[in-house]
Amino acid sequence: MSLNLIDTSPVRHKISILRDVRTNTKEFRELAGELAQILCYEALRDAPLKRYEVTSPICAADGYLLDENDYVFLPILRAGLGLVDGLLKFMPNARLGHIGLYRDETTLKPVKYYYKTPADISNKHVFILDPMLATAGSALAAIEILREQGVQQLSMICLFAAPEGVRKLEENYPDVTIYAASLDERLNENGYIVPGCGDAGDRLWGTK
Repeated sequence: MSLNLIDTSPVRHKISILRDVRTNTKEFRELAGELAQILCYEALRDAPLKRYEVTSPICAADGYLLDENDYVFLPILRAGLGLVDGLLKFMPNARLGHIGLYRDETTLKPVKYYYKTPADISNKHVFILDPMLATAGSALAAIEILREQGVQQLSMICLFAAPEGVRKLEENYPDVTIYAASLDERLNENGYIVPGCGDAGDRLWGTK
């Protein structure tokens, strides 16, 4: 499976607070960033390192460098922006792109309205950021656009995932690994994740 579920006790604790309708905007943002960091730690567990010599107060030793310039964080607007601050605290020199998508009311398909990435993105490992992997429509559209740009190394970081969205991603792009904090029960008739946390964008930005 392409799903990598980070189901640890600290993650369950933080996810439970995110679900809670009483959690305010400030706390929701902070927790989303903290969870994004945890997921990114796991995603980079076996990342390649460059060896160099470092001198301690005692003697010379082998050092290891994670080249942050090799990575791009690509939030899907607008909710994906809620994961960016936490990730940039973890990897402040990572590159940042943005992709904006909306759903056409007639075709119900995602339409790109904004796309800005580093010019050399095809040589990077790109992390698509979206708190919710529900129907996977936006994620699939973003992956298709990135593939057209020649990007081969792709991962997705989300907080809540629905089985329906995970299946769609696995069927279409089995080489894209999903790092999620929670695999929830299902989607409801309106396409919301159950139990989920409601609309992550609204809760992140206090717009509802």
